[in-house]
Amino acid sequence: MTVHQNQEKSGLLNLQEGIQVHDGISADGAKEQQASSGYQKRAQDRSTNPSLLKTKEFYLYYLVFITFIPYMFKTAHDASAEYNPNYEKFKDLLSDGWFGYKMDNSDQQYANFRNNLPILAAVISIYLPLGHLYKRFLVPVTPIKSPHQPLYRAYFFVTFSFIYIYFMHGNSLLKIGAIVTVNYAIAKLGGSSRLMPTLTWIFNLAILFLNETYRGYNFTDFHSSLAWLDDNRGMNSRWDVTFNFTMLRLVSFNLDYYWSLRQTREEKQKIDRDRAPATDKERVSTPTFEEDYNFIYYLAFTLYAPLYVAGPIMTFNDFISQLRYPKEIKAKTLGMWFGRLIFCLLTMEFMMHYMHLVAISKRQAWDNDPILQICMIGLFNLVLIWLKLMIIWRFFRFWALADGIEAPENMIRCVLNNYSALGFWRGWHKSYNLWTLRYIYIPLGGTRYAIYNIWVVFTFVAVWHDINLKLLAWAWLISFFVLPEIIASKIFSKKKAIGFSLGLENTTKMLLDLFGSLYGWTVMFGCFCAIFVCAQIQFEIREAEKRRGIFLNC
Repeated sequence: MTVHQNQEKSGLLNLQEGIQVHDGISADGAKEQQASSGYQKRAQDRSTNPSLLKTKEFYLYYLVFITFIPYMFKTAHDASAEYNPNYEKFKDLLSDGWFGYKMDNSDQQYANFRNNLPILAAVISIYLPLGHLYKRFLVPVTPIKSPHQPLYRAYFFVTFSFIYIYFMHGNSLLKIGAIVTVNYAIAKLGGSSRLMPTLTWIFNLAILFLNETYRGYNFTDFHSSLAWLDDNRGMNSRWDVTFNFTMLRLVSFNLDYYWSLRQTREEKQKIDRDRAPATDKERVSTPTFEEDYNFIYYLAFTLYAPLYVAGPIMTFNDFISQLRYPKEIKAKTLGMWFGRLIFCLLTMEFMMHYMHLVAISKRQAWDNDPILQICMIGLFNLVLIWLKLMIIWRFFRFWALADGIEAPENMIRCVLNNYSALGFWRGWHKSYNLWTLRYIYIPLGGTRYAIYNIWVVFTFVAVWHDINLKLLAWAWLISFFVLPEIIASKIFSKKKAIGFSLGLENTTKMLLDLFGSLYGWTVMFGCFCAIFVCAQIQFEIREAEKRRGIFLNC
């Protein structure tokens, strides 16, 4: 165990930058960026140890697994069953489910996705055949290596995206188009000027605040004669909610364009355009042709329908690279990801019917529940949050994969398959993590100025998610504790769990119950034993991955 822990304890920010070994975040061709950052790639430990899966020690762990995991599910079920005294407090939040059972569909984000799943499936069933027919007859099969060869797929992307977004947001497409156009103008007018990145950030942060303040605006706010445009708001009037993802793509285009212009002649000559980039790292780090930074390709990237609503997040360089040098995505790979998506959907249906933990949390319906049940309410709420986000992200990622575009996978591991907070955050919403490293952390100086720039990074993370004082306070608290790595690990993960499940007041009560009775101490001892066993299994899982040549850094 000590060996594994020592491998992790190499400093929080160095560990976070270790992700970049895979993604190639620092290789932007902009010399002054790397020189000022003090950025160095962390050497990755690729040594392996013999398998322990068939040892007597692990047979004991297997016994613990097959005993405790079903009991954990039963405990969570007992907290939400009809015979629980608190059932009356949350039963009005339940709805009719499959086979006459009640289900908990009270999570608004997932309910919106689940209820619109048939419509999304219909859209995909229209998009994919049209896209493949278009590609078959109008798009060259060979790589498009010359800047004078147009990327015909981009025109299809733009056309379909306009129809798709108009269907979703109605006339708000005009608002989205105006913001996107202004951002493009900043990039083109600013060019290689050092002011361009600053103006890009000012504009996009201002849009975040304005969108939040005016909740997407009304056309009447601009002029009374435009009131008729407010009559058509599409299926979802809150276009500003999903626009946060669009904002990330706007920044990506502008900064990738800026860094491409800052390249020296020698750096440009080193780029081999005759072959496809060998790795994902190379696709992200290699600037595309200067001619590719045009308005049509910009719109195709910014409004790309499969990833428009929720990501995962790609960089402009990567997106255009995959159009010029298409990846070969085999039918077997698509089948595997589709199977995983279906399995996750079925797992979520089971959990929504078997345990009603979101409804319990909304009503705080755990009065006089045993302390173990309260612990399981908090734990499985975190699992449900992980599962719903993974389903949403994998759905849209699968759509993109079926379209021939490979976006990063956001959820690398199960939320419970983490023995350290550092590994947890590197594998949670990974594409966003990589985005913040590439466009914020490294340009601000990387590890050289880590003490200062982590405040900016975490502040942006909070503001991007929601402009809320509590989130800002959370971000600043984490920034304060992140400097000593060990303390940061404990505070970071604990505060996140508090915010999503029990709340601060009820967490305090839970801790008092744990330490204030013999039963509480018994529960805590059992939890520590279970956590120890889980950690040993997780160490061995990572060793098995390394023996197969898989290195995930989380």
